[in-house]
Amino acid sequence: MSSEAVRDKTQIIVVDKHPAIREVLQSKIEDHPEMRLEAESANSEETLALVEQHDPDVVVAEISLGDADGLTLIQEIRSKVPEVRILVFSKYNEDLYAERAIEAGASGYVMKTKPTEDVIRAIELVSEGQVFLSRHVSSRILSRLVRGSGDTETSPLEKLTDRELTVFRKIGEGHSVRQIADQLDLNRKTIETYRRRAKEKLGYETVEDLLRHAVQWVEQGTREQADTE
Repeated sequence: MSSEAVRDKTQIIVVDKHPAIREVLQSKIEDHPEMRLEAESANSEETLALVEQHDPDVVVAEISLGDADGLTLIQEIRSKVPEVRILVFSKYNEDLYAERAIEAGASGYVMKTKPTEDVIRAIELVSEGQVFLSRHVSSRILSRLVRGSGDTETSPLEKLTDRELTVFRKIGEGHSVRQIADQLDLNRKTIETYRRRAKEKLGYETVEDLLRHAVQWVEQGTREQADTE
């Protein structure tokens, strides 16, 4: 195939730490002749190198990555290659993450509980310069703009900043404070500060209570994803 023919296709990089998810997306993308899977990655460092090497049209990425924070990865991709479109495909609730992802530089958000055809449709739209969000999230964002920032809050977790939510999620995924510090390139005391603020905002008395809630929240998201597979 000529290089001109390849560039006529929407070139895609898929980023997810789970091989099974990457395989499902690869299969779906290959079913569409106007698309081409250019590369896949399981972590942020490799992703940044692949984006610079392949100059894709769309990066499909999960928020939860083992070696970094997905929101930070979005910002770094857009910093290195501003024209690339980023679509988040995540197991985590869109109420918490969709607007944060858009603010970080993403062009769309699809939950893994949705049919995979929604991902293909989202890739098509973001590659054309559009934004892909569910009607529910679009309505919430509009309501927030019209009524003010405090009127559409549906979860106590929405009180957390991006960093606090990232630390909360990583605690729930089983990472230690030291591991989280290494992944986010921050010092241990900074992570402990984010953890303390999250604990206070969520109304927990102890770190153990926060940990229990974080683990339950992550497990719930995993169960919801599994129920749709």
